[in-house]
Amino acid sequence: MLASIIISLLAASSAPTPLYAVYQGEWGFSPITTTVVFGVYAVAVLVSLLIFGKISDHIGRKPVLFVALAAQAVAMVVFATAGGVGVLMAGRVVQGVATGAALGAIGAGLLDIDRIKGSVANSFAPPIGTAVGALASGLVVRFLPAPTHLVYYLLLGIFALQALGVAALREPVTRKHGALSSMVPEIKLPRSARSAIAVAAPVLFAVWSLAGFYGSLGPAITSRLVHSDSVVYGGLGLFVLAGAAALSVPLLRETASRTVMVAGVIALIVGVAVTVLSIGSGGGGAGAVTGFFVGSAVAGFGFGAGFQGGIRLVVPLVEPHERAGVLSLLYVVSYLGMGVPAVIAGVLVVHGGGLLDTVREYGAAVIVLAAAALAALLFGRRTPQAVRES
Repeated sequence: MLASIIISLLAASSAPTPLYAVYQGEWGFSPITTTVVFGVYAVAVLVSLLIFGKISDHIGRKPVLFVALAAQAVAMVVFATAGGVGVLMAGRVVQGVATGAALGAIGAGLLDIDRIKGSVANSFAPPIGTAVGALASGLVVRFLPAPTHLVYYLLLGIFALQALGVAALREPVTRKHGALSSMVPEIKLPRSARSAIAVAAPVLFAVWSLAGFYGSLGPAITSRLVHSDSVVYGGLGLFVLAGAAALSVPLLRETASRTVMVAGVIALIVGVAVTVLSIGSGGGGAGAVTGFFVGSAVAGFGFGAGFQGGIRLVVPLVEPHERAGVLSLLYVVSYLGMGVPAVIAGVLVVHGGGLLDTVREYGAAVIVLAAAALAALLFGRRTPQAVRES
């Protein structure tokens, strides 16, 4: 039940991706607006994580989930009735706040049920949700009526059903004082997890910067390569990336966390290099399209491996009352990686060398970030054996 909520939240966050071209055609905005809309969501998630990330440790998981699902429902109505960029951004802010508040509570709730399986679910659910949202939205828009409305109403129905499911769950947290003080933003690292977080944070930032790349510029790149404005193609790159990321979780589940992160970063570097080389001059063709999606799959596998390795390395080391806060911190690092480079890329598309130059520069930046994370993994201070194998 909890994993399904993560999936639906992340599906809702990626659902607008194939629609950006539709909105751009109707409202006439530039590529920088697309990345700003994307970045506004990431910033809202970050702020929400910092403010509400630990509150479920005090008031319980269920109240936070009820409010988050209600806010998501409001965001879906805003999207479905949007008539301009301002309303679209407002919906993304509401959606980001709701997602940020829920992520810490759900992640901690999964660990409340089972520490090992909860860590796996925390790694598996986000890429599944991202993949499902990107592709399903494109298919709904392409083959069903009311392209900018129906997908949001379908998600609204899912959130309503999940609220009923949350009502039936057992509350694992005993209420305690300090809820208001927990909303004061602070970065508090439990001593037991500090060295593991220092290892995981650069990897998380690097792999999520790739997700930002596909979420903001992916539709424009795919459309240029396949010479089609179909919204299905608009979400296909993100689907391949996130689908491969999800596949990495069961395949690498029994592998040591540090080894998983090293393999993930190497795959990320190789995949991004193949993708950028395949794009070439942007002329498209069968070879370029095949290389782009193959590179996306390899990079996506690296994304999933790096993300799950970081989660598995850190979360088993913290106490139950620290779980929501630590998970929120990991998501803060992840969403910084996703949002900041994406907005910079949007500026470069308009005021720099255009789409293709920006893609090459973004790809190079991701490779440099990943290489730095790999160097830290291989040559940095080693974490204790118990931490590495957790």
